[in-house]
Amino acid sequence: MKSKTIALIFASMMMLCATTSYALKVNIVDGLPYVDVDVNGENIRIQRIQDTNHKLKNSYTRTSRPTPPFYIQPFQPIEGVKTVTELDVIRFIKNEVSENEGVLIDARMPKWYRNGTIPGALNVPFSILYGQKDDPFVEKIFSVFGAEKGEGSWDFSDAQTLLIFDNGPWCQQGVEEMKNLIRLGYPKEKILYYRGGMQFWQILGLTTIKPRAIEE
Repeated sequence: MKSKTIALIFASMMMLCATTSYALKVNIVDGLPYVDVDVNGENIRIQRIQDTNHKLKNSYTRTSRPTPPFYIQPFQPIEGVKTVTELDVIRFIKNEVSENEGVLIDARMPKWYRNGTIPGALNVPFSILYGQKDDPFVEKIFSVFGAEKGEGSWDFSDAQTLLIFDNGPWCQQGVEEMKNLIRLGYPKEKILYYRGGMQFWQILGLTTIKPRAIEE
């Protein structure tokens, strides 16, 4: 009787999952309607907007911006730094960020970040990394990333992998951030670049959040 009850419960759970999957019109990929991630102890569901008539109404609908400065960025702007897709970003949040083994970095200026960002992203504006290795801001940031300061240099052996993004292919804030990090010694093999940025993320209808204000 007990085994029969367990079997019924399991079957009900499977039916519920199947119903949820079929209920969504817009999935991430085939068989994957959403991904639940843990961000600072809070469960956030990443999925796509279900309204198939939905259109963006913000600045990401624009096709053209003054150039300079908004040049189209190369697919791989820095040799040795891997460019990743939306699916890679989702996996990174689910695995590395949730397990505190990686940092998702929004390289944009704070006003952009406050208007909405990718779940789990930490705002490290590219401009604050223009300093030198002994700059107090740089030291604080590198410590957060898991690097250890030694005699006149940084040890990046246990430093976390960084996945960096900005507004999109026309934005150079993320590229500037990566250049600054590499100049300061951060290993290229520990840096990933999401070229699509917020524009591609929102065009695909993926979940965004407005970060909470940090109280000092």
